[in-house]
Amino acid sequence: MCHDSDASPPVFGPPVSAVTAAGGVLTSVDGQPFASYLAAPREPSGAAVVVLPDNRGLSGFYEQLCVRLAEQGHWALAVDYYSRTAGLEYASRTGFDDLATLMPHLMGLKKETLYGDIQTGIDHVRRLSDRPVATVGFCVGGRFAFLTGRPEFELAGVAGFYGALDPINGAPGPIQLAADLRTPVLGLFGGADEGIPAEAVARFGAALAAAGVRHDLVTYPGAPHSFFDLHQEEHLAASADAWRRLLEFLGGL
Repeated sequence: MCHDSDASPPVFGPPVSAVTAAGGVLTSVDGQPFASYLAAPREPSGAAVVVLPDNRGLSGFYEQLCVRLAEQGHWALAVDYYSRTAGLEYASRTGFDDLATLMPHLMGLKKETLYGDIQTGIDHVRRLSDRPVATVGFCVGGRFAFLTGRPEFELAGVAGFYGALDPINGAPGPIQLAADLRTPVLGLFGGADEGIPAEAVARFGAALAAAGVRHDLVTYPGAPHSFFDLHQEEHLAASADAWRRLLEFLGGL
């Protein structure tokens, strides 16, 4: 599991823009509706962002994150993975803290519709903003974000927080598919994350280098999986540095 249900993203600093934000529904490539949340800066600057949530899907954490990004001048749209199986009302879902409840929805994701939903989010942001577009993901969303570095998504960059790098259930991961990636990559990892060992991060870096992909992979010593959380006070320095690196990455695209 990733962020707790009461997790909150850290605050980077004073806002540089006023923001309007609201939930919405988008129609995917197969005609199915799915939930989303959009935060729009009054004074945009830097890349627009499609936010890919952790394995629990769209939640209050990602609503807040979109607002934090928009406060720093970035259009930010978060997409939900589970609207087909759990309904559009993500805020009223119960039991997703329990792995037994979550797993049927997670395992029910299909590559075609998952990436179709992500592409729909990317296309929606492109219609709203003339800025370059990037994906930013967390946990399983970090894995998805890395994989949207493939040329068909036509992104300016991809950033992943503690995204798994190796195969899962036989599906190749970002390490195995690094040769297919074309966009700059920012990867942020916890040194105490047992699910993503240092050697996996090293192999990812080597694979990206071999593919000629510009990348910056950062590991925070002692930080766990999902360290990017306001309530994890002992890791706020890591979160502050992650914020700085993310905003510099997005601002440079």
